[in-house]
Amino acid sequence: MKIAIIGAGNVGGGLATAATKAGHDVVLSAGDAAAARTTADAAGAAAATSNVEAVQGADLVVLAVPNGAVAGIVTELGDALNGKTVVDVTNPLTDDYSGLTTSGVSAAELLQQQVPSASVVKAFNTIFAARHSNPTEGGQPLDAFIAADDDVAKQAVSTLAESLGYRVIDAGGLRMARSLEEMAFLNISLNATNGWAWQSGWKLVGPTAGA
Repeated sequence: MKIAIIGAGNVGGGLATAATKAGHDVVLSAGDAAAARTTADAAGAAAATSNVEAVQGADLVVLAVPNGAVAGIVTELGDALNGKTVVDVTNPLTDDYSGLTTSGVSAAELLQQQVPSASVVKAFNTIFAARHSNPTEGGQPLDAFIAADDDVAKQAVSTLAESLGYRVIDAGGLRMARSLEEMAFLNISLNATNGWAWQSGWKLVGPTAGA
């Protein structure tokens, strides 16, 4: 699978490293081309000179940037996102991390409104960057919760998550991204408040097989 990751921070670097190790063709870009090159080299991925170059020919476009940067990147990419599966891993946190900037709607839903000719999938936002290379706890895979309205796009992202070692939980349509963003906020708040090691993840337990 050819994956374009936009963002050279901890999340972008973590996903690039894990996806490359899983055998995917990964290209990474960022506003700072030098940072993109450094992160890509460390991950074993390729670096693009621009975001537009990165998404060309990509099966999946992963937005691994602060949520506040999404609108500008979408504007920059324009028609290059048409027909693409866009993976939104962002969380709309306030500047002081005291809450979310959204109310009654998810950042992923707002992104879908911005890119009506693309298919937005909410995924990987409930998972800390450090866990992508080690998505297990107690011998069990951590859960990757995925929400989207496009079943084909959701399946593509599910395949990626499984290749990284996660157990996929189909959270439903994109409306459920509201819950996933709140789950992420709770995990972030717990770690920040309690001084935890930023390694905690979500695991749904109990019978999950159909009757």
